[in-house]
Amino acid sequence: MAVKRNELVRRRRALGFTQESLAEQLGVERSTVRRWEAGGSSPLPFIRPRLAGLLRVGAEELEDLLTAVSSTAFRRTERVSYALRHPSGVDLIVAAELRSEMENLTDRYDVEPSATLLAEAAQHLDKTAFLADGAPVGRVQRELRALQADAATLMGQLIWDVSQRRDHTSARAYYAQSLELARHLRHHATEGHALLRTCYVALYGANDHRQGLELALQAARVARKTSHALTGLALLHAAEAHAFLGEASQCERALLGAERRLERSDGTDAAHELFTPTHFGRLAGSCYLTLGKFDKAQQFLQDTAACMQGRRKSRAIVLGNLVLAAIRRGDLEAALVVFNDAIDELRGTRGGGGMNIVFRAARELRPWRAENAVQEAQDRLMALMEAA
Repeated sequence: MAVKRNELVRRRRALGFTQESLAEQLGVERSTVRRWEAGGSSPLPFIRPRLAGLLRVGAEELEDLLTAVSSTAFRRTERVSYALRHPSGVDLIVAAELRSEMENLTDRYDVEPSATLLAEAAQHLDKTAFLADGAPVGRVQRELRALQADAATLMGQLIWDVSQRRDHTSARAYYAQSLELARHLRHHATEGHALLRTCYVALYGANDHRQGLELALQAARVARKTSHALTGLALLHAAEAHAFLGEASQCERALLGAERRLERSDGTDAAHELFTPTHFGRLAGSCYLTLGKFDKAQQFLQDTAACMQGRRKSRAIVLGNLVLAAIRRGDLEAALVVFNDAIDELRGTRGGGGMNIVFRAARELRPWRAENAVQEAQDRLMALMEAA
């Protein structure tokens, strides 16, 4: 097992930070800080200067705080390698190591291009499935099957991103694999998450808003006794489906139900790590944008974007919607400022959702294409695509 970074914990506490307050300053989730301290993952390079500043240490001293688990890294690798050679001997320790690998991939999702994670995620899914097949029936196998379901959901998510939200078939196949495993295990949170991801394909890929609504509501029903966080997220997407369908009153009701559920989520929630404080503002802003309430959308989206530093894929989506709100309000100057900010975020991740929304905004800027500033912004977007 990974060794807890006790010196990192002591330093944080000495400066008066809780895990939650440090995470807020860094623009990450509390669970991410918890995994750093538990030795399950390490801060990504771009976060380290900010972390060092908050902890009032230099780069070398921060490295010392993070090296507590270096002596165990080889043993962890050897343990998993041995299990792959002798799958019948796999145990809970190996399952925990694989879970840590999965959490590391999830942490990196919002800050790295999906294409760079795809091979690693596929390898992780393959070895998890292989070990689950060879494990003796019992708790170890159940743990590995649950992890296999989560890994299949992540693979669907990555493939859909890499295809710029075009490969619906492959994404749905991975989500179906996750659903089958979750239902066999009677793991309602995992089932709800896979249903919600399938809902995203219907809503934002196939543009089948009625099916997306049905899937979101199904996810909410499955998760309602297991996870306030997942139920709230499902209701948020049900609200957006209602908005796409022009059902304003139903949209408002779903937003209210989502807000109530999300307020009740805490660290004991089975899917707490899927929820971030910016989820509500992001989806509410998108709903009001679709319903034509541009001023209200702008307020939600501006506030949300300001709280999302470091979460580049998600922030690109919010900024893309904020560009659309400014365009539809007729504020070209504001639209161009945010449009360029969105391109800056996309440069690091090329996330499918953000890219699609920013291209939609580029199309809506066409009436002003004779403006030099508009031409320059659209040239930056095309250069980004050529570099990809």
